[in-house]
Amino acid sequence: MSSALPTSMQLSPEVLEAAGVSKAWPFEEAKKIIKRYEGRDLPQTILFETGYGPSGLPHIGTFGEVARTTMVRHAFHVLTENKVATKLLCFSDDMDGMRKIPDNVPDRAFLEPHLHKPLTSVPNPFGGDYESFGHHNNAMLRRFLDTFGFDYEFASATEYYKQGRFDAMLLLAAERYEQIMKVMLPTLGAERQATYSPFLPISPKSGRVLYVPMKNVDAMEGTITFDDEDGEETTLPITGGRVKLQWKPDFGMRWAALDVDFEMFGKDHQTNQVIYDRICSILGGKPPEHFVYELFLDENGEKISKSKGNGITIDEWLAYAPTESLSLYMFQKPRTAKRLYFDVIPKAVDEYYTYLSAYRRQDAKAKLDNPVWHIHSGNPPEVELPVPFALLLNLVSASNAQNKDVLWGFISRYAPGVTAQTHPELDRLTGYAIRYFDDFVKPTKTFRAADEVEREALAALSDTLGQLPAGSDGEAIQNAALNVARRIERYQDHSKKSPEGGPGVSVAFFAMIYQVLIGQERGPRFGSFAALYGIEETRALIAKALAGELK
Repeated sequence: MSSALPTSMQLSPEVLEAAGVSKAWPFEEAKKIIKRYEGRDLPQTILFETGYGPSGLPHIGTFGEVARTTMVRHAFHVLTENKVATKLLCFSDDMDGMRKIPDNVPDRAFLEPHLHKPLTSVPNPFGGDYESFGHHNNAMLRRFLDTFGFDYEFASATEYYKQGRFDAMLLLAAERYEQIMKVMLPTLGAERQATYSPFLPISPKSGRVLYVPMKNVDAMEGTITFDDEDGEETTLPITGGRVKLQWKPDFGMRWAALDVDFEMFGKDHQTNQVIYDRICSILGGKPPEHFVYELFLDENGEKISKSKGNGITIDEWLAYAPTESLSLYMFQKPRTAKRLYFDVIPKAVDEYYTYLSAYRRQDAKAKLDNPVWHIHSGNPPEVELPVPFALLLNLVSASNAQNKDVLWGFISRYAPGVTAQTHPELDRLTGYAIRYFDDFVKPTKTFRAADEVEREALAALSDTLGQLPAGSDGEAIQNAALNVARRIERYQDHSKKSPEGGPGVSVAFFAMIYQVLIGQERGPRFGSFAALYGIEETRALIAKALAGELK
């Protein structure tokens, strides 16, 4: 994904007109940024920001925030005809203390002595050349964002604090300490109120981030006084990385210090949004435009957590599907909670290629509402996909293919002239399909024996298929299968009508076929599957099932 506006689209009146009326959420958010400067000139650079807490390895939710922000950024480029510079700052809160040890580190005991130290002071448990746990996790984030081609600038809280880039705001926070406390204290319980301070000193002795009450805040001197862990009264300058802010005031301070124009965050931050905004205003800034997205859930409906390591990792998704399918998943319904686990991958893959296929036939307005326009920054590729991903999965299942060559034998017969060389995108998908099948479908396959009615239905289906002309397409095969089912009472659906006026066919018929022949609960359209797999091969599969060789 790139934030650059394709040159070919810059002067298109149709695109500009469509962008002005588009209801796609990235355009809606970009319009809020333009309205922010209504009545005055836009600044030289619009700053988009995303936040990352490197307490654990980056997960897909982290990627989603950057991908979605990039979509808004590109929509802004279109609305402003690419005349206003923008920057995307990916900010890592790596100066936060490590409050707990993540579940997915190799040696928890190794990290225990370093609890509450800034993440960039905690040794790296993963080995390698990274100087700290925080540096390692930051590198993992950058590696992935670079893989996707995001245009961003990485920022480290540790570096910003130590280099003095927040010094002016920290001094202002000391000057307006009471105002900040008036915002924060009502949000806390009585016990927490008694010890709370927005300033968190880094102990000069232990190196830990200290949650201690302030004995004095001297705005003139720019210092704070507190008791260190051993009880000794200590005075520290609040500048130069010796002190950081609590995370809620830190949010607002950063917005004010950097003049952030847009930042999105998860629903778990929504109740604190008013606090962030008020701190930003107290420090003389204007709160950025916000977009609150719903959280990702794992297959059990629990929030995905970096420290737990639940849900799908970034690398896991990419082992089974192209990157564009992940971007589509991020684009769709960002304000709806979505479960993020392995079962969603095949659907996301096929939906992406369906949208891509539709794009070339659409007018300008429909194109700007199409997810692929946002995924590819206005310039989607032309891709022909003769076989959908779900059908490939069933082909792998039926053929027990262990390599691409087997699949290509079926595909080339089904679609003459289609090869791995002429359709590299389809070739890429064959590899994903084999891997996904081996890891997720094959272990759960459960064949069941057909009962007497089902045996008669399958035998009739095989006979009917045998009477079809060679080379019959998926539609002819599907109609032949429907004709078989219409004659069997169990599979008649009287709420539907056949072309001849009789009862329609229940979905139970095709469910039975997949359960008995492939060992799965469901599959793609049967006619398409049989056309791809081959009529004779399908009949042979039925014969094996009836002989009890599959179960």
